[in-house]
Amino acid sequence: MEFKDYYAALGVEPGAGDAEIKQAFRRLARKYHPDVSKEKGAEDRFKAVNEAYEVLRDREKRAEYDALRAAGHAPGATFRAPPGYHRRSGPAGAGPEAGAAFSDFFEAFFGAKARSRRAGPGRGGAKPEAPSGDQRLAFAVPLEVAYAGGTRRVEVDGRGFEVKVPAGIRAGQVVRLAGKATGGGDLLLEVEYAPHPQFEVDGRNVLHVLPLAPWDAVLGTTVTVPTLGGPVELKVPKDSDAGRKLRLKGRGLPGEPPGDQIVEIEITAPRPENEAQRALYRQMALAFGGLT
Repeated sequence: MEFKDYYAALGVEPGAGDAEIKQAFRRLARKYHPDVSKEKGAEDRFKAVNEAYEVLRDREKRAEYDALRAAGHAPGATFRAPPGYHRRSGPAGAGPEAGAAFSDFFEAFFGAKARSRRAGPGRGGAKPEAPSGDQRLAFAVPLEVAYAGGTRRVEVDGRGFEVKVPAGIRAGQVVRLAGKATGGGDLLLEVEYAPHPQFEVDGRNVLHVLPLAPWDAVLGTTVTVPTLGGPVELKVPKDSDAGRKLRLKGRGLPGEPPGDQIVEIEITAPRPENEAQRALYRQMALAFGGLT
């Protein structure tokens, strides 16, 4: 199998910090998300970006991956997992398709470990803390389902279950399926939110980063921003600095009271595509004393 270059997938250097990695993931996930992108191969690129972020955002997995790179494994070269490595984490506790969204490389190196700590969308990953006879699994819920409610399919040891997810379900909640554990006990599904390319969660509040051109931030504008309930119009006041947070009341996760959506402004300068645009940047620099 091919050794994956996760840093190249995100377009960052191996020494990149957590914030840079997160920013790169957000940018690329927005660009290649299958619901948005019309580019050829966008779905494959989105999967590659998601897999890279799954490894690099986790300190333990990133350290193990960096150790592989340091041992001389070159990106793109043929890779063989160290003998017995995939068995060192113990039984996976999930069905054989638990890691189907990831590459063979990920499965060979992180598969059992990942399945023991997390569940992919709608799948179960074993957790050892359940009482004797019960089986505790991580249960990854997409934010859209946590917002609107719905059903998710969980596969455990080859058996499938349809799980009803109520709107507003919280991370850390446990859904109990009586008598559904492999050994006859209860199946305990511990909710965690699946990573999302546009949103993060703080309690019931939803956080979204909004890229703005400098002139829109200075002059003010009205833009369409995504929310879990659909796109809405947001007025950006003039003279808005990078990092300014705007609040969309009640646009977070449902509850009593419902959460808000917090929109954080990120100022991005568009890359000039011709000499006329570059000249405008020079004029701007002169006007603000940036050139001598």
